[in-house]
Amino acid sequence: METSPPIPLAVLVGIQTPDVDDVAHEASLGELGRLVKTLGYEVVGSVSQKREGTGAASVLGAGKLEELAALTGGSGVVTSMATAPMTKARRRFEGTAENSEPVRTAPDTARKPEFVIVDHELSPSQIRNLERATSAQVLDRTGVIVEIFHRHANTREAKLQVEMARLKYVAPRLRESSGGGGRQQGPGAGESTLSLDRRKIRDRLAELKTQLEAVQRDSDQRRSARRDQLRVALVGYTNAGKSSLMRALTGSQVLVQDKLFATLDTTVRTLQPETRPRVLISDTVGFIKQLPHDLVASFRSTLSEALEASLLLFVVDASDPTWEAQLEVSRSVLREISADTVPSRLILNKMDRIDDAGRAALMEKHPDAIMLSAHTPEDVSALRDTIIAFFEAEMVDDVLMLPYAKQGLIGEIYENARVLSEEHDETGRVLKVRGLPGAITRLQRSLAAH
Repeated sequence: METSPPIPLAVLVGIQTPDVDDVAHEASLGELGRLVKTLGYEVVGSVSQKREGTGAASVLGAGKLEELAALTGGSGVVTSMATAPMTKARRRFEGTAENSEPVRTAPDTARKPEFVIVDHELSPSQIRNLERATSAQVLDRTGVIVEIFHRHANTREAKLQVEMARLKYVAPRLRESSGGGGRQQGPGAGESTLSLDRRKIRDRLAELKTQLEAVQRDSDQRRSARRDQLRVALVGYTNAGKSSLMRALTGSQVLVQDKLFATLDTTVRTLQPETRPRVLISDTVGFIKQLPHDLVASFRSTLSEALEASLLLFVVDASDPTWEAQLEVSRSVLREISADTVPSRLILNKMDRIDDAGRAALMEKHPDAIMLSAHTPEDVSALRDTIIAFFEAEMVDDVLMLPYAKQGLIGEIYENARVLSEEHDETGRVLKVRGLPGAITRLQRSLAAH
C-alpha cells in the first residue's frame, strides 16, 4: 500500500546581534517559523545564540553547533573541506535531480529533523559548513522565501519573475554532486558538471528575461488603459489582512488564508457598491523583512500597481507588537521603487484583537490612522466612504458636448466620469460631469477627435 511521505521536520537557528532586542528577536524567529510552516514543514525545535555578528564560518559557536547537531544527528564539527554529498532534498531544491522522489525517512518515532533553517542570509560556504556539521539540509531565510514564492506564483508574469529570482539565488550555491550527477568528468570530458549547470542557468535567465519583457509590455498596455481611473492599492506586510480587506471592499472571492505570502499576484477589482466613475482596488504582494533584493527587483512591475495608484492604503496588523517595524519595511520597499510620493493613509487592521487601553494608546500615537477590522461591515463601509471622499476632493466639474453623430461615446463618458445632469439641444447632448481632471481632459480630446 502506497503511503505518503512524512512531513519534513525542521530546526530553526537564530543569531541575536547587539542591535536586536529580545522582542524583535523572538518575533523574527516566530515569523521564520510561519514561513517554514507555509513551506509545508514542521518546526520541532530552535537554537538561538547571542553573537556580535553572523559572519562566522559555521554561524554558531562550537557549543551551540554541537547542540544543534545533537538534534539533527550530525557530528557537530566541520569534518572535511571536501564537497559534502548532496541530499535528494538539496538536489531537488537546486533543480539538478530529475524526477527525484520526495525525501522519505524511516517510519520510527525518533526521526531526526532533515532541515536546518537559519534566520539570516548565509554565504555558500556557511551553508556547506553547517551541512557537514549537522548532516541536514540547510536553508537560509532568503532560500525559504524564494522557495515559497516559487511554489505560490500563479500568473505567467509572477512565475517568470520568481524563476529568475530563484535561479539567481541558486546559481552561486550550486556544488558538484557526489558521483558527478550521472555525467562524465575529468580530462577530455569538456565542461565539469558544475560549470555546465551554471552555463545552463545563465542561458535560462537570458531566455526568461526576453519572455518577461514581452509579458510586461502587455501588462503596461493594460495599466495604460486604466491610467485615468480611480485607483487604490492595498500595500503592507505579509499576513496583515490585505486580502480580507480586499474581499470586504470589493465582494470578490480573492484568496484569504492565514499564511505568509498567500497572495503573490496583483489582483484588481472594483469597489462595491459600484461608484461612477468606478474605483479600482489592487491587492499587492506582501512585504517581509530581508526580502531578497532580486525578488524586490523582479516584482517591480507587480508593485507598479502601487506606483501608479492615486491612493495607497498601508495595512498593518495592529495586534502584532512589531507592526511599526513591519510598516517601515513596507515603506522602505516602496521607497526603493519610488512609490513613496503617492498619497497614503495608514490602516490599523485587526482592531477586534485590541483591548480598550491598547486602542486608546494607538489613537493617541496615530490620530490620523483609520482603525478597523476587515470583518466588521460598519468599519469597511466607513473606509469606503473615506476612499470616495478622497477622490471627490480631487474631482472637477465640467460640461461635455456630445453631438448626436457621436452617441457611441456615451459609454466611455459614463465609465470615466459621473454624469450630474443631461440636457438635449438641436446639436446633441449637453452633459454636466464630475471627474478627475485628467479623465475630463481625455474625454474632451476624444470628443474633439471623432
